[in-house]
Amino acid sequence: MNEAADGKMGLWGAVSIGVGGMVGGGIFAVLGLAVQLAHGGTPAAFALAGMVALLTAYSYAKLSVAYPSRGGTVAFLDRTFGAGMFTGSLNVLLWLSYVVMLSLYAFAFGSYGATFLPQDWQGIGKHALISLAVVALAGMNLLNAGLIGKAEIWIVGFKLAILLLFVGVGVSSISASRIATGSWAPPLQLAAGGMIIFLAYEGFELIANTANDVRDVAKTLPRAYYTSVGFVIALYVLVALVTVGNLPVDKIVAAKDYALAEAARPFLGQAGFTLIAIAAMLSTASAINATLYGAARLSYCIARDGELPAMLERKVWGQPVEGLFISAGLTLFVANVFDLTSIATLGSAGFLLIFAAVNSANARHAPHTHSRGWISSAGAVACLLALGALVWQTAMTAPAKLWVLAVMLSLAVLIEGAFRLAKREIRLHE
Repeated sequence: MNEAADGKMGLWGAVSIGVGGMVGGGIFAVLGLAVQLAHGGTPAAFALAGMVALLTAYSYAKLSVAYPSRGGTVAFLDRTFGAGMFTGSLNVLLWLSYVVMLSLYAFAFGSYGATFLPQDWQGIGKHALISLAVVALAGMNLLNAGLIGKAEIWIVGFKLAILLLFVGVGVSSISASRIATGSWAPPLQLAAGGMIIFLAYEGFELIANTANDVRDVAKTLPRAYYTSVGFVIALYVLVALVTVGNLPVDKIVAAKDYALAEAARPFLGQAGFTLIAIAAMLSTASAINATLYGAARLSYCIARDGELPAMLERKVWGQPVEGLFISAGLTLFVANVFDLTSIATLGSAGFLLIFAAVNSANARHAPHTHSRGWISSAGAVACLLALGALVWQTAMTAPAKLWVLAVMLSLAVLIEGAFRLAKREIRLHE
């Protein structure tokens, strides 16, 4: 990060937060799911999801400059929609979506780690590794939240270097027939493939939380959003090109829980498989650590505003411990009970709804944020259409999974409603 003597963060520091948030482990986890749906059109699916993210980044950039706050998404929603049932439910949904993201990272950690075990032990080994990662990293957050954080810049650099190596070596052996339009899935299925992995892009929103800590906010934040999202779109599209261009779709789908490592085998051999698997475990472990930290504090902020139980406001040793324990406990349940498709569907749907609301918020504030309201309106519509494509695909292929999504959305509303009935005082914080 580039920081001046005033201690303020510069452009590249903010960009590194956005890139680190997006390439936090999602690409290692969801690549196989995208290929399962989009087939040879997977690069286009990643590009499509990236365009939705880019539209939403416009709204975040404008809101972050006009209303700088460490509260980020929560602050934008509270300011726009007030302390009503709608806002409270969205804030709780945001917290639940963070829990789903944690579950995705833990699932990926276990899946890649299990590839080092004998075949007969991989099933039970995956769940053991999932649980170990969550419990160990929750304990690390409790004792020393900054332990992995101190190494985060090196972990981000390592995983980017591995992904660039993967692209740089693999691009020369791409088979054009595997990415030709004839190998693509039908348009709506391709769109659904992009949306089920949309959560791989959600991390750019973390830039909003730096608004009070950067120099020249009006210039730095918009550039940071667009640079980080643009870079990650290009990276993901290239990774997808190399993956589907080097390995048949059926082999990728068969190894969808650790697809990126399997895709490296044709041109990097077993050493490449091992290197990608190690990078995936490091990446997802750091992502679990950072997201646990963020989820615990998010639950604290929402509870402070009266939208979660009062016990989540309490701190022990300066840490929101109850929020950490509940987030970790829910993560253990989701990661060990649900499959990868269900977890990705839950996470992507949750963030698409939240981002639709943020886009709507900026459209309403367009005169004050000096925005083109139609861009944010288009972003809101794009998020809702993307959600529709995801729901349609799920209904066509695995309708039972819609109940899981319905339960998550209902839970957000019920939790919010319960604390309103309990007459908790709603207190908005800037």
